[in-house]
Formats: sequence, C-alpha cells, structure tokens
Amino acid sequence: MNQRGTLPPAARVASTDGHGRLTASAAARNAPAIVQMLRDVAPSKGRALEIASGTGQHIVQLATALPGLSWQPSDVDPARLTSIAAWAADALLPNLRPACQLDATKAGWAEEHASQDVILQVNLLHLIGDTATQVLISESAKALAPGGIVILYGPFMRSGVLTSAGDRAFHESLREADPDMGYKDDTIVLNKLRAAGLTPMDRVEMPANNLTIIAQKI
Repeated sequence: MNQRGTLPPAARVASTDGHGRLTASAAARNAPAIVQMLRDVAPSKGRALEIASGTGQHIVQLATALPGLSWQPSDVDPARLTSIAAWAADALLPNLRPACQLDATKAGWAEEHASQDVILQVNLLHLIGDTATQVLISESAKALAPGGIVILYGPFMRSGVLTSAGDRAFHESLREADPDMGYKDDTIVLNKLRAAGLTPMDRVEMPANNLTIIAQKI
C-alpha cells in the first residue's frame, strides 16, 4: 500500500479553504510540540527532508523556526503537494524548497535524496504496513549523511500495548479499513532502525500520547 491508502473516516482529517490549501486541526495542535522537539535535537545547519508533508502546515512552521536548515517537503498525493505549495507561497521562506513527489514506501528513493542531515516523518507509520515501514526506514538510513538523524513521530504501541482507549479504538478502525494499517510497536521499530544500521538516540513522549523516536547514522 502506498502512503495514505484507503483511510477510515477518523483518519481523513484535512479540509480545504477553496484555494488549494488544506488544513488539519491535528496538525495545528501538534505543530508547537514538534517544532520544539526539532529545536532540541536537530542540527543548526544542513539539509532536512520531511516525508509525507501532508497539508504543509508543519513544514512552514519548521522552516520558520529552524532557518539554518534547508527544508525539502514531499508527499505522494497531488492534492497535498498543491496544498504544500499554497502554504509555502504564503510564507515565502528562503530555506523552504518546492515540494517534490515522493513515495517513501517504495525502494530506491534514497539515491535521489542523499546526504540529508535530518529526515522527519510525522503521522505516517500507522497508515502503512510493516513491509512499507521497513522500506521507509532502510531508505532513510541510506539517504542520511554521516551523523544525520531520522525522526519518527506519531502514535505507537508501547512494548506491544495500546495504552489508551482512544488509541485502541483508532487502531481497530485502521485495521478494519486495511489489515496492513495500525499502530506500530515502538520496540519493533527500534529493532528495524538498528537493522538498517542506525543507532537509536532517544524516545520522547509527546502530547496526546504520541511518541518521537530518534536514531542517528554514526
């Protein structure tokens, strides 16, 4: 399954303003915590790739908050690429590159996006299957520059356990829509990162029971 396949209603959260710009309330809510987390862990300079930038709300705030990084937004969905471009046009940030079409769940993309100092993925892993997750992680490891970091943010199981009623309900709705979808186990993701040659650095609890997993290419 490609990024964002057939989603249940609870996962279809973006609305349009009629000018190509999509808005997701969840993106607005979690952006401040994600921006602060990046400020804490990201290098001050370099190249940053966001996988599945979605509406474009995050990437504009990140490029504003971390001006020393050159940000590359991406997505597989043409409607979201249009939205990212619309948000970027309003922001006019010199360190925000034009969005590119990228399906990070298919092998081979790392060569075109090599030497990244940061690769960020927000709220995608629960919408793709295990095989696609492995491809995303393996290609991210190849695309990172030495010393670069990959940052995975979103809802996760903790050691195989769904830790809230809301998480259990959302996980089940995803599984009903597509058995390949659903929350990934944090320990399994950490093992996939290690298998790809990355060194886990941190595991940060985030608001709304989300989690950030950070690993580095040594």
